Amino acid sequence: MAKQDKKVARQRFDEIMGVAKRHHLAKLLKNNEDDEDFEISDLRYAMEELGPAFIKLGQLLATRPDMVGNDIADDLKLLRDNTPVTPFDEIREVIEGELGQPLEEVYSDFNEEPLGSASIGQVYKATLKENGMDVAVKVQKPGIREVIEPDVVVLNKVAATVDKHISGSRVYNLPAMAKEFERSIFKELNYMEEVKNIGKITKNFEDVEYIKIPEVYPQYCSSKLINMELIDGYEVTELYDNEIEGINNAEIAQYGCQSYLKQVLVDGFFHADPHPGNLFVTHDNRLCYIDFGMMGVVNDTFRSNFAQLILLLLDGNSHHLINQMLYMKIITPEQNTEEFQEDVDDLLNSYIGVDMDQMDGIFDDLMNVMIKHNIILPREFVMIGRGIILIEEAGDKLDPHFNLTGELEKFAKDMIKSKFEPGNLVGGGFNYIVEIEHLLKDLPDRLNSTLDKVERGELELNMNHTGLDDLKNQLSISLIVAALLIGSSIAILADKGPKIWDISAIGFFGFVLSAIIGIYLIYKYLRD
Repeated sequence: MAKQDKKVARQRFDEIMGVAKRHHLAKLLKNNEDDEDFEISDLRYAMEELGPAFIKLGQLLATRPDMVGNDIADDLKLLRDNTPVTPFDEIREVIEGELGQPLEEVYSDFNEEPLGSASIGQVYKATLKENGMDVAVKVQKPGIREVIEPDVVVLNKVAATVDKHISGSRVYNLPAMAKEFERSIFKELNYMEEVKNIGKITKNFEDVEYIKIPEVYPQYCSSKLINMELIDGYEVTELYDNEIEGINNAEIAQYGCQSYLKQVLVDGFFHADPHPGNLFVTHDNRLCYIDFGMMGVVNDTFRSNFAQLILLLLDGNSHHLINQMLYMKIITPEQNTEEFQEDVDDLLNSYIGVDMDQMDGIFDDLMNVMIKHNIILPREFVMIGRGIILIEEAGDKLDPHFNLTGELEKFAKDMIKSKFEPGNLVGGGFNYIVEIEHLLKDLPDRLNSTLDKVERGELELNMNHTGLDDLKNQLSISLIVAALLIGSSIAILADKGPKIWDISAIGFFGFVLSAIIGIYLIYKYLRD
């Protein structure tokens, strides 16, 4: 870092520390109960005072009650961008610089009054000359990156300093959180990321008639500019306790629920901030998502595990539910205290005998139990949980008979069933083959390394032969099952010989035999 940059960073660091002191924020990190001047809103006021980067950080923390607690998270939801509206002359320069031509050459009409203004950008209504379409023009404020970059550097420094000197803060892993924020905000500063996100989600919903995704005009988009279809309709909040001709509130509630669960449990690519301000309803009774700057991504394994977690939660078995959370690394063994187990028991017992349509809120309750025990949750889990809560709240306000839990159970069951479809089993079998191939290639080197350590006395082996014969038998059978699975997968991939339901008969019977032996092994293990 250049000498001048270090001086600027130091000045900004001192300024941040001054604002933090003025708003009594030391209490948050040192748990100083004697500071009676501290109020919940102080953190919000400090972030508004410090500008765009900190406003964005505050909006991120509003989604993380597991880190800051429910009270502060709720207050941070009130956080508003207090940066002044950038004059249109400066905005025009950005637009024309990105388009490479005068404004009048692209737009037949351009309203100079912004539809909305935030810390990073402003949105305008315009009409494209090319096709006469009304568009929403999202423009990044000039020089905003130069404002945010030094603050991100300072935030990383502050996080490292606090983590080093205040031991009570280490449970939050502030340096990791600062790095995550850095990745997030720089993605948001590149508008082409949002354009890509819109393209992905458009493809995922191309066959779903009740969902509308705004059309994007990529020829008029850049890292600082987006031109997308202007949605003519109603914000979801306008439908609360209000009937509009041609709009069916109950259907809209169902569309929101089904579309969000599809994103999470089917597509693995989901809108990370589905609050009512980002949900519109078109005049033809379709639900429209807007603002795709922040999206979540989860892989097949997480989606499958999450579906199992949902079913265990609704089943009401706390022991199995906690084991699933341990398996998913949502909680650690150290956090699985007797008090935590009792609270999960109490939560599930409160829903015993309750019909499915009266179980809405159970996921929110589970999140609150974990927050109570200071459990810092995985980012994806929090994003999904918050999305479910937001969709549930909107659905309840749209339709008094809305039942998210029933849909949640249905999607979770469908997700589990899909794992055992022949096509997915073949794909899974192929992945296992690749993993076993890698293991076999790596095995000689691992064995040589281990034996070398034994010979040098660096590794001590203590072996207990009790039950070794049983273990040997079970291991032999397990290897047979693995071989059957691999052979069956190869037979199906080869696509030769007689067929059953359009798949190889040999492969099919191999899978069936593997399942029978596997069930026998599980039964024998449980019986013993």
